Amino acid sequence: MKITANGIDIRYEISGSGPCVTLAHSLATDLTLWDEIATALAQRFTVLRYDARGHGQTSAPQGPYDFPQLVGDLVGLLDALNIERTHFVGLSMGGMLGQHFALAAPQRLDKLVLVSTTSRIPPEARALWDERIATARTQGMVAHVDATLARWFTAPYRSAHPEVMARVGALVAATPVAGFAGWGGAICTLDVTDKLKAVCTPTLVVVGADDPGTPPALSQTIAATIPGAHLEIVPDASHQLVIEQAETFRRLLADFLA
Repeated sequence: MKITANGIDIRYEISGSGPCVTLAHSLATDLTLWDEIATALAQRFTVLRYDARGHGQTSAPQGPYDFPQLVGDLVGLLDALNIERTHFVGLSMGGMLGQHFALAAPQRLDKLVLVSTTSRIPPEARALWDERIATARTQGMVAHVDATLARWFTAPYRSAHPEVMARVGALVAATPVAGFAGWGGAICTLDVTDKLKAVCTPTLVVVGADDPGTPPALSQTIAATIPGAHLEIVPDASHQLVIEQAETFRRLLADFLA
């Protein structure tokens, strides 16, 4: 389904019934990343998934994007669907969005789950993001597939699950370059660590023990700064722990949202 909000067409899916849970995917994927998690949650919750600006079947205007605009996409979608309050689960860039959402619109939020994410991108990382964006523009997103999968999954999991690598790799390759570059520009500006002490929403922070992109120390900082936040470090998992350790993640999520 699609709806127009905040000046763009947003693809979304709703399933289940009960309190609302909104799922926000990682960079260079789309709402299908949550297929198994959404099916499990739909037994007890109304599950809202959507393709972020520049991803999947949502509009992909040229960027750069910024987090107030991206929060506006989310709030606009919730308004259009008459959803007053929601739990929010954000993975990687979705977790970055979740932090901004919690600061900008706490009255819309019940519980917050931040997965494989960070609250700050250091200035020295800008060159890395500039290089990634330049690669996407000159060689296409297919050039990012192998390196991305290597960061996102542990080597044993990659070896044992070629079908998952094919599925997730196809999502990376299909990501619009404008969306990747737009979000890359927003990610480079992320610096909310000092603001997180104002978050009053019950928060769960989850990270893979073997995540090289957003290592556990970054999640420890988030959990230590948000009052009352709880941290879970998942063993034998890298960045895409919601897939690699799906059963563990589903249990953590269900226990927290209950």
